[in-house]
Amino acid sequence: VQLQASGGGLVQAGESLRLSCPVPSSEDFAHMGWYRQPPGKQRELVASLNNVGGTYYADFVQGRFTIFRDIAESTLYLRMARLKPEDTAVYFCKAEPWYGTNYWGKGTQVTVSS
Repeated sequence: VQLQASGGGLVQAGESLRLSCPVPSSEDFAHMGWYRQPPGKQRELVASLNNVGGTYYADFVQGRFTIFRDIAESTLYLRMARLKPEDTAVYFCKAEPWYGTNYWGKGTQVTVSS
């Protein structure tokens, strides 16, 4: 199963975006998360959500992003506000089942102009 992230685009600094990632409703996941890969850099963790609702955010998020899951829609979201040019990257979603192989999504491009 390959996930598909969507919702990226070209925005100006200070604007907002919401990324979406449908996840299989038939599985239970230990963790889900959003990663990003800026141009010329390695992929890095942005935010994660565990199975009891605990969240983690990278330091660079600084309170601007929110990760959440809509169980009814079986979708993982990343709400991003006050975007900065340094947030420009390809964003990926990841779902980690309790057993077996992790699911990665095809990325969605986020470009923030100054």
